[in-house]
Amino acid sequence: MGGGLSRRRFLAASALAPAGAAVAQDMPSAGRLKQSVCRWTLRGELPDVCSRVKALGFQGIDLLYPDEWDAAHAAGLTCSMGYASRRKNFIPDGFNDPSLHPVLIEELNSAIPKAAQAGVPNLIAMFGNRKGRSDAEGIANCVAGLSKVAPVAERHGVTVCVELLNSKVDHKDYQGDHTAFGAEVMRGVNSPRVKLLYDIYHMQIMEGDVIRTVRDHQQWIGHFHTGGVPGRHEIDATQELNYPAIAHAIADLGFPGFVAHEFMARGEPYAALDAARRTCLV
Repeated sequence: MGGGLSRRRFLAASALAPAGAAVAQDMPSAGRLKQSVCRWTLRGELPDVCSRVKALGFQGIDLLYPDEWDAAHAAGLTCSMGYASRRKNFIPDGFNDPSLHPVLIEELNSAIPKAAQAGVPNLIAMFGNRKGRSDAEGIANCVAGLSKVAPVAERHGVTVCVELLNSKVDHKDYQGDHTAFGAEVMRGVNSPRVKLLYDIYHMQIMEGDVIRTVRDHQQWIGHFHTGGVPGRHEIDATQELNYPAIAHAIADLGFPGFVAHEFMARGEPYAALDAARRTCLV
């Protein structure tokens, strides 16, 4: 991710320092959007993180592994986006590579029933690095692979969300780096249980025009991530995106999924999350 710290590098860190807590002073209505927090952005033991996130008024926590789902449930949170496994090279090794389809399909098809049983509504997947493939080839490969996951996802009511990432700053060579690419894959799969994870931070870097793009492609979007541009920090007035307007636009579409905050706070992280929650409380 931006700002010199990535999801992968953070998860690989051997020591986790406890983060300071900030407790919300009130617990207002959740508003029209279900808000969540990405776990990798918060240091500390998972039960403590979940407790603090719940105290702030969030409804979910994103990006937990299967052996962590129970911790979210115990804290009264939904694991709003889960991993199917702890497989290495998760981001570059995606569905655009047909040689990986046996592993990726088995991984998701095995995890989907477990996610349904655990109350996890979404599982994350990746398009993968380009490695010389044309867009047409990458799209065809992704459609072929994801189409073999869709029936299981539909049967169990779990949505597989394939993430759009920027290839300009954080994920060099990633092929799913524009909404048009992802939407073409979604059209090919044509399943209510295979959607895009639209990361606002990443797509602002690659193409901008966020609100119009979201409106035009709303049928293909199952989940959102936030983050300030540049640097993937707080979604406040120090960065270029107008998050209150974006939140209103998403809510006005009647979006039923989660908006998950995925930024590295420069200040106290729980205070920054509380401010982000309020920003998106529409």
